Amino acid sequence: MNGHIPEHCGGLNLGIFDTCLITEEIAYGCTGIQTAIEANSLGQMPVIIAGNEAQQKKYLGRMTEEPLMCAYCVTEPGAGSDVAGKAFTGFIVDADSPGVQVGRKELNMGQRCSDTRGIVFEDVRVPAENVLLAEGDGFKIAMGAFDKTRPPVAAGAVGLGQRALDEANQRAAWEVDLGRRNTYYASIAKAFAGDIANQVASDAVQIFGGNGFNSDYPVEKLMRDAKIYQVRGTRQHGRVV
Repeated sequence: MNGHIPEHCGGLNLGIFDTCLITEEIAYGCTGIQTAIEANSLGQMPVIIAGNEAQQKKYLGRMTEEPLMCAYCVTEPGAGSDVAGKAFTGFIVDADSPGVQVGRKELNMGQRCSDTRGIVFEDVRVPAENVLLAEGDGFKIAMGAFDKTRPPVAAGAVGLGQRALDEANQRAAWEVDLGRRNTYYASIAKAFAGDIANQVASDAVQIFGGNGFNSDYPVEKLMRDAKIYQVRGTRQHGRVV
């Protein structure tokens, strides 16, 4: 938790890549827990990238001293996530400020242990020293925060995908170890894993663009190697055999 906080505020000052590795492993167990933990980094990121030294010491420092959670508010009911559609300013707002009203916990379909709520600001007064950068710089700060927090979101998806793949493959193996016939599960696991391997390898080539088509990068090899998992044994003429 709080991996992005710089050292001068008592944090670990981890890079985004390090955070992605941690996020992927936690998401393997539960993406709801992972989202709840990583959301702290989202709330902190505007202060990390745009806060002055006093703001960082006050707000980031306290989060390394006691178990606190922070929140990030950027969307509005009438504007959705179109943060580019309006000019706004970034503020640090203390949760116990008069006029801050915390709404009910949303009953989301998944990741239910990640707390999502609407926040209402009713005549909330924010001191000038809590403005991030300057008036009108909110969009720039928000985009900067998203640039650094979206990779861990992707890592969380990878962790969940790896868990799903392992569940499918392990069931096929467990059936054998238990002395039961595993034909059904083995066919599903092999077909599913082969399709996913090809899809991911193909997407990786697309991400590299033209470079993905030449041998300077390993993704073209992965795409070539992945094909055998679709044509060997389980997928013939569009059916599972």
